[in-house]
Amino acid sequence: MKSLSMILIGLMTMTSAFAQKIKEKDVPANVKSALKKAFPKAEKAKWSKEGNNLEAEFVVNKEETSVVIDVSGNILETEVEIEVSQLPKSIVDFVKSNYKGQSIKEAAKITDAKGAFTYEAEIKGRDLIFSSDGKFIKESKD
Repeated sequence: MKSLSMILIGLMTMTSAFAQKIKEKDVPANVKSALKKAFPKAEKAKWSKEGNNLEAEFVVNKEETSVVIDVSGNILETEVEIEVSQLPKSIVDFVKSNYKGQSIKEAAKITDAKGAFTYEAEIKGRDLIFSSDGKFIKESKD
């Protein structure tokens, strides 16, 4: 049992390394500046570190938003929560057909640095990613 405990502790440590909360004072000035430039109305951002990048979560215009920014101050991805009803019908149909008995709990539109976007549909314990035209791309554990 001792070895199982060590494995679990190791897994928890690795997981927390992917999304580690940090204080705003520890966020580089150029990263905070990039956020302020792109989202001047963003206030009270909650910061976390994901690998080498930083993520800011905040509300702007009553929309839950998160932005992934690299240490050079480049915005890599923006995620805006949307109503489930705003998802293309093909996504809702896909979930009904492939995840019977499950419902979409949250939805988001994710835009990358080049302006291309995907949709995210969150169901119990999973994030489902779809192309901009509603075609399934991948599933990842929440």
